[in-house]
Amino acid sequence: MSGGSVERVRTALAAAGHADTISAFPDGTRSAVEAAAAVGCDVAQIAKSIVFRAGERPVLVVVSGANRVDMAKVAAALMFHVKRADGAWVREVTGFAIGGVAPLGHLTPPAVVLDEDLFRFDRVWAAAGSPMHVFETTPADLLRLSGGLRADVREAG
Repeated sequence: MSGGSVERVRTALAAAGHADTISAFPDGTRSAVEAAAAVGCDVAQIAKSIVFRAGERPVLVVVSGANRVDMAKVAAALMFHVKRADGAWVREVTGFAIGGVAPLGHLTPPAVVLDEDLFRFDRVWAAAGSPMHVFETTPADLLRLSGGLRADVREAG
């Protein structure tokens, strides 16, 4: 399935006028720590995609790899309640397995929130459809690509 998922991300990047910056890392990029080690960047520069649900609607939160998501802040930013989503539902609605959820190319277009903390970096890396693929971009491009909302959604502390 990952081949098709990666191609879906590649197609979405091209459609948005973004360079194909997808790289493959056979040792895996499933976690922010693994992705940062593979790419050679700080873990905070990994734009991790976490899917929540608001009823049947997917909610994608893109947060710095060094941070955790404050669900109350996400709910306040979107003005609706969100809850955790299980892996089977995430795969069904997004077309991506956990560990490879990209910020674009979803089967069901999600509501998207990008964590304000990402914008302190010039470059970030995000999953590209599989637990072994990432792409390089800027926070501003990520915001444009995802059609997301920029908000402070990281857990304090």
